[in-house]
Amino acid sequence: MTNAQRQVGELLRAWRQRRRMSQLDLACEADISTRHLSFLETGRAQPSRDMVVLLAERLDVPLRDRNQLLIAAGYAPLYPERSLDDPALAAARRAVELVLAGHEPYPALAIDRHWNLVSANGALGPFLAGAAPDLLRPPLNVLRLSLHPAGIAPRIENLPEWRGHLLGRLRRQVEISGDPGLEKLLAELEAYPVADGARRAEAARGHDPTSIAVPLRFRTEAGTLSFLSTTMVFGTPVDVTLSELAVESFFPADQATAEALRGPGYLCKAMS
Repeated sequence: MTNAQRQVGELLRAWRQRRRMSQLDLACEADISTRHLSFLETGRAQPSRDMVVLLAERLDVPLRDRNQLLIAAGYAPLYPERSLDDPALAAARRAVELVLAGHEPYPALAIDRHWNLVSANGALGPFLAGAAPDLLRPPLNVLRLSLHPAGIAPRIENLPEWRGHLLGRLRRQVEISGDPGLEKLLAELEAYPVADGARRAEAARGHDPTSIAVPLRFRTEAGTLSFLSTTMVFGTPVDVTLSELAVESFFPADQATAEALRGPGYLCKAMS
């Protein structure tokens, strides 16, 4: 048994278990025998490059980790990882900027896999007022900015509910990806101080099966603005960077918020 066989087998088993699939489930999905899958996981058989790709697809393994599976099996990475400034991704970058600009006057931002800000439209700026300067330095982490006591958390009227929503999303990402960076971020955010009773309220809301969408209610001097958010990702990316890019768009949750954001200079005045 070679090191490559052992390493890729252990990784495949770990991903299968993370997806809560039995060997029979995965074997059926990949149209192979459970015996062959067992041999691959224990290192008794060496998977071909195509088999690694097939199993990774059936396990919905992120592209970054698919490359790691291929390397562990002794093959070259299949999916490139390029900076968004790379000319090869110019079209994708333009598409993101068009989406962001087209969403104005409502806020929208693009983030990477660790929730670091990649780009944002002009409507986001006023919402950053009052945050500590060190939280605004690159790389600006939008979850840290949102939940840190020195960030914009004091302006969030329904902070326990919004905090529970964000932490729930992050926990799900950790569960799906096993990303150590996300695990570290989650531990940091969970350690932020919260008001008495807020954790119980957060837990109660986090387990509400009737909740479809959680609004963000943001306090300003002119009143509270209310938003709902959606997330957009590239549907069939073949680049690691694009596969990890997401666009968060915020929509007014009520007519008053819509009218406020459409008003000339309203937000700048309200947040001053």
